[in-house]
Amino acid sequence: MSPDDYCAEKVKASASSFTAGFRLLDAPRRQALNALYAFCREVDDVVDECHEPAVASAKLDWWRTEIESLDGGQPSHPVTLALAQARKRFDLPVEQLAEIIDGMRMDLELERYPDFARLQLYCHRVAGVVGLLSAEIFGYRDRQTLKYAHALGIAFQLTNIIRDVGEDARRGRIYLPQDELARYGVAERDILAARHTPEFKALMTFQAKRAREHYARAFALLPALDRRAQRPGLVMAAIYQTLLDEIERDGFLVLDRRTFLPPARKAWLALKTWLAA
Repeated sequence: MSPDDYCAEKVKASASSFTAGFRLLDAPRRQALNALYAFCREVDDVVDECHEPAVASAKLDWWRTEIESLDGGQPSHPVTLALAQARKRFDLPVEQLAEIIDGMRMDLELERYPDFARLQLYCHRVAGVVGLLSAEIFGYRDRQTLKYAHALGIAFQLTNIIRDVGEDARRGRIYLPQDELARYGVAERDILAARHTPEFKALMTFQAKRAREHYARAFALLPALDRRAQRPGLVMAAIYQTLLDEIERDGFLVLDRRTFLPPARKAWLALKTWLAA
């Protein structure tokens, strides 16, 4: 199996909403985005699937060495071999790829976030940076597009946090800021026990409002000059915003279930957004 095929299989297996716009890209950009997404999945899986923190830390160290090998070394993993080709085509900064690993390492060190400022750093590393790298692959002429891409990445991560509250709690992690739980009168024990209280719904309504503000900020930053090149991100945004709408319509019942959009609906949103952009 070639490195590109390995990454494509990794993307296909994820069935993520994030990948819906990939198939609308030309082959070099699709392969580069597959490599970036496969890398994110590999390092995220280290944290989620390795139950010994010391072992997970060692594996992240190994991935950092692999990423550093993109600068004149010899990468060995199929994902980093694919990233080497992507970097050659699109000049992807190694330091930004390494910063994603820094974000994953935060999951080994923190299970709670005292406030949004601390959470924002995590979102920057695991999602904002991915937005920046994606923008490089899609292409742009106005550097303000990078500000748009970063803000959109944060919006995606905030949506993921809302969707995955229950799943994350079962792994022992709560990404909702602790000071906001206190402000809305939400007890950690209710989240861990999957109790949907009126206080929890109010807290999640606030989280959704913040996510929508980040989407609005991102769209306001996107220069018209680069709108067509950045269509894949707009496709992802249409799907993620629809997912957020569905979660809110269901009353934020995210503690004991996970909301999905059917593949046909995602495909329709992708095509509609692509043609309109």
